[in-house]
Parts: sequence; structure tokens; C-alpha cells
Amino acid sequence: MKGINILLAEDDLNLGSLLKDFLEAEGYQVVLCKDGEAALHTAQQSPFDLMLLDVMMPKMDGFSLASAIRMTNKTTPIIFLTAKSLKEDKIKGYGLGADDYITKPFDEEELLCKIKAVLKRTTPEPVLMNETVPIGAYIFDPRNQSLTCNGTLKRITEKECEILLYLVKHRNVVIKRDQMLKDLWGQNDYFLGRSLDVFITKFRKYLKDDPAIKIENVFRVGFIFNVPDKK
Repeated sequence: MKGINILLAEDDLNLGSLLKDFLEAEGYQVVLCKDGEAALHTAQQSPFDLMLLDVMMPKMDGFSLASAIRMTNKTTPIIFLTAKSLKEDKIKGYGLGADDYITKPFDEEELLCKIKAVLKRTTPEPVLMNETVPIGAYIFDPRNQSLTCNGTLKRITEKECEILLYLVKHRNVVIKRDQMLKDLWGQNDYFLGRSLDVFITKFRKYLKDDPAIKIENVFRVGFIFNVPDKK
């Protein structure tokens, strides 16, 4: 994984140094920041391929840091490091655009697996990424992260593009919820399921101007992305 730049925000410098050494031994390039303000400044100055953010930090906590980063950077994947395992914290983290969550204490190999999984998921697939995709009355442009209907253009996030591409690729067939979670996030758990529900609700709103498009719930199974076939 050479060439992958990681921002590590961790106020426990002993843990931070250990993680930095471990990840650099695995071929990553790591910049360690000891508080949220330093991490925000660093994130604004240099591009990173992934960010590891401790939740509890001085000057600026991880949630505030992620929120500030997402104001200008909606694409770089974020993994939260936390000593808490509260459901509310996890839901808040995913709501801020986190791609994963790991609870302290954790095994370094577990973190490495999550990093690899997140990088794999967030690397755009070549299929369809350079093509516009018709979805009923809409034109979906993954490259420019846009949905257009009757001349009105709406920008969507990179994660929304990834999920919409998945729905498009599996249109008009039953999509199993647990498989969708594994394919998009690498695992199936309650918190990711809640995050997926939020995205599905957004897409129902985004696509409401074409009544022929429906995202149908299949009880205890998943969804069907109903899109009329072009004639």
C-alpha cells in the first residue's frame, strides 16, 4: 500500500507513535497530530487518502474535527478511534460521514483490516464511473457527482454516488440488505444499517420527481430499486 497517506489524530502520543510505526512498517505514510486543531490545520494543508480520528481529544474533539473537515472535504474516508462503544456515538459518527469505527483497546491487525477494507470500498470502480446513467427521467453522472432531471441539477456526495451505483447495478431485482451492507461497508451491523436507511430516505427524496421510480422495502430481506426499463 505504498503511496497511501494517512492522517492520524491521537492525543495519546504513546499510542499514536505505536500506530504510526506499525502503519509505516506496513508501507503507509503517516502524519501524527496530537490534538484536533493541529489535525484540522494539517488536513487543510495537505491531501490524505484516509484519516484516523480519535474521538476524545483536546482543543477539538474528533466529531467536531470531522464536521469541520467535511465542510470542504466530503470524499476522504474517515475511521473514528474511540474508547466508547455507545450506540449514540456510533450513529453520530456515521452521520458525520465516517466510513468506519473502531473501539479501544483494539488489535493493530484489526485496524489494518479496517483500513484496507475502507480503502478498497472508497476507491471508485471503473465500471460506469465515466459514463452517464439514465435512471427514469434522471441522468446520473457519477464522475461529476450529479443527478439531473428536466434541466435541474443536484450535486450528491461521493458515498451517495457509490450507493446509487450499487442500486443501479442491481435495479429491478431484490437487493439483500445484509449483502448490500457488506459490499458497501465491508460488514453488516446495526449502526451501518441505520446509516443505510438514511441514505435510502435521501434517494427517495432525490428521485421523487419521477413517480415511476420507487425504492421498495422487502420485509426482512432488503430493497427493490424499481426503475422502468427504457422502451
